[in-house]
Amino acid sequence: MGFIDVIKARAKANKKTIVLPETEDRRTYEATAQILKEGIADVVLVGSEEEIKKGSEGLDISGAKIVDPATDERTAAYIDKLVELRQKKGMTPEQAKEILLNQYLYYGVMMVKMGDADGMVSGACHSTADTLRPCLQILKTKPGTKLVSAFFLMVVPNCEYGADGTFIFADSGLNQNPTPEELAAIAKSSAESFELLVEKEPVVAMLSHSTMGSAKHADVDKVVEATRIAKEENPELKLDGEFQLDAAIVPSVGASKAPNSPVAGKANVLVFPDLDAGNIGYKLVQRLAKAEAYGPVTQGIAKPVNDLSRGCSSEDIVGVVAITAVQCQAE
Repeated sequence: MGFIDVIKARAKANKKTIVLPETEDRRTYEATAQILKEGIADVVLVGSEEEIKKGSEGLDISGAKIVDPATDERTAAYIDKLVELRQKKGMTPEQAKEILLNQYLYYGVMMVKMGDADGMVSGACHSTADTLRPCLQILKTKPGTKLVSAFFLMVVPNCEYGADGTFIFADSGLNQNPTPEELAAIAKSSAESFELLVEKEPVVAMLSHSTMGSAKHADVDKVVEATRIAKEENPELKLDGEFQLDAAIVPSVGASKAPNSPVAGKANVLVFPDLDAGNIGYKLVQRLAKAEAYGPVTQGIAKPVNDLSRGCSSEDIVGVVAITAVQCQAE
């Protein structure tokens, strides 16, 4: 079985309820039909029955639960809770009602907050900022986590590197120019996510254009300092750096450039120095190596909510829903 087939099987074994709020997009319905057919998760669609019937024409989504914010009996309690959570920011009941009746992403997040759903997937037609804003306002960060970050789970066909071609690329979706402390936190969260989703030992490489001092620059210094902090805070982790990409994943190059490193040539979790590098890196591998790219998967939010690339297919949505369901199982 391929990676995503294993994830789907794990999701099926303990079904969770996932909200899909983007009912203005046909891909949501195509994904819903597939999720229900495969039995991956229970699906909640947010919107009016009329809109959803029209948008899903020709597809069997009869197993999905439809929640219309305008008529659902829970909406009043959601309004009260949103006011309570945001009152320091001046939220009024009128504003809360306006938001929840018109911004389905907020309604979906409130369902997760109130325990009426286990997780949410959005982003097919919303930016990462739009998807994550309600999460950070309502769900907040997970206890013990310093920041929310995002990764792509990359599955590269016919690849002997990483965990049989499976990698986490982080942060490739959220933090623009992380500090050394933030990079160290991203490394820790990414290792935990790899262990949960891939069920193998994470081997973490802190990436740079330099390997073990081969270049001198402030950008290299940042990664060196991040590596020091991450090692100090997580002595049990297989983590090292700074590495050029080939030294991190190719055994012969790792042995040549960093012969004393337990990580060189063996890495499966790649921590990029900034969002430019991470985003460019995952898209290169996705497009040129024909890799499956699942994400951006978020880590560090109190409950599982995941983003999608706006270029995603309905099959990508199915995969991210399965990943989200497995994250929910671990809660």
